[in-house]
Amino acid sequence: MSADGLIVVDKPGGMTSHDVVARVRRLARTRRVGHGGTLDPMATGVLVIGVGRATRLLTYVIGAGKSYTATIRLGQSTVTDDAEGEVVASTPAGAVTDEAVRAALAVLTGEIDQVPSAVSAIKIDGQRAYKRVRDGETVELPARRVTVSRLDVRAIRRDTPDVVDVDVDVTCSSGTYIRALARDAGVALGVGGHLTALRRTSVGAFTLAEAATLDQLEERAPEVVNLSLDAAADRYFPRRDATAEEARVLSHGGPLAPVGIAGPYAVFGPAGGLIAIVSERDGRARAEIVLAPA
Repeated sequence: MSADGLIVVDKPGGMTSHDVVARVRRLARTRRVGHGGTLDPMATGVLVIGVGRATRLLTYVIGAGKSYTATIRLGQSTVTDDAEGEVVASTPAGAVTDEAVRAALAVLTGEIDQVPSAVSAIKIDGQRAYKRVRDGETVELPARRVTVSRLDVRAIRRDTPDVVDVDVDVTCSSGTYIRALARDAGVALGVGGHLTALRRTSVGAFTLAEAATLDQLEERAPEVVNLSLDAAADRYFPRRDATAEEARVLSHGGPLAPVGIAGPYAVFGPAGGLIAIVSERDGRARAEIVLAPA
C-alpha cells in the first residue's frame, strides 16, 4: 500500500476526476483516495490527489487559487459552454475586432459576479445541476462572487471562417468557471462563445512541473505518492514546532497557547512528524484536524 501523502497528477483529457481517483485507488491499493478540485473531462492538467490521511488536507487544496491556459471560441454557443456540448447558436464573429475582444475580457477581471454554467457539478436540492439539465430541466444558478486576478490574451487567431479563437492565461480564485468566462465574453460581444481547450497549470503552489502522468504512476505503483503527508503540510501551510508536552496535548485534541501565526498552520512534533492543522481563535490555538498517527 502507498504511504499517506499527495500526488500531483497531470490529468489526461477524456477522463473525469473520479476516473483518476479510481485509477489511483487501484495503483495505491487503498480506498482512501480523493481529489482536491474537479476538472471537467475535456480539461487536462494539475489534479491534486490525496492518499490515506492526506485526504483530510484536500479541503484546503480545494480552496486554493488556480491558473489555466485556455482557448475561447467566439461565434458559437454550446449547451455546456465548452466543446463537449452541442452548438446551439452560431453568429459570424469575423467582424469582431481584436480591440473589442480584449476589452470584453478586461471587463471579466477583478472581483466579478459569475453565474456558473448550468451544466456544472453544483448541487441543487441535493442533485447535480448537470444531471438536471441532462434530464431536460431548465436550470438557473445564482451568481457567485469570484476573483479573476489575471486574464491575459496570448493570441487571437482567425484560422476558421466566422469564428475567432482566443488563447488566454487565467489566474483565479477557487470556484471560478473558465467556460463561464468564455460564455460571458461571447455574450458581451454579441456572437456567443465557448471553451475549446482548458489546461490547469497550477493549484496553489502545486504546478505542472511536478505533475506525474498516469502512465508514470503505473510504473512506480504502489508507491505513487510524490509528496509525503509531512512534506505536503510543511510546504502548504505556515509551520509551528511543538514541544513534547504540546504535541501530547494537541494530539489528544487539546488547545495550545497562541503564538500569533495567521492560520491555518501546521504543527509538527519534536521528531518532525505532522500532528495537526491548527488555527488561533479566542485566545487559543485549536486543531481543525488532527493528523498524528493513531
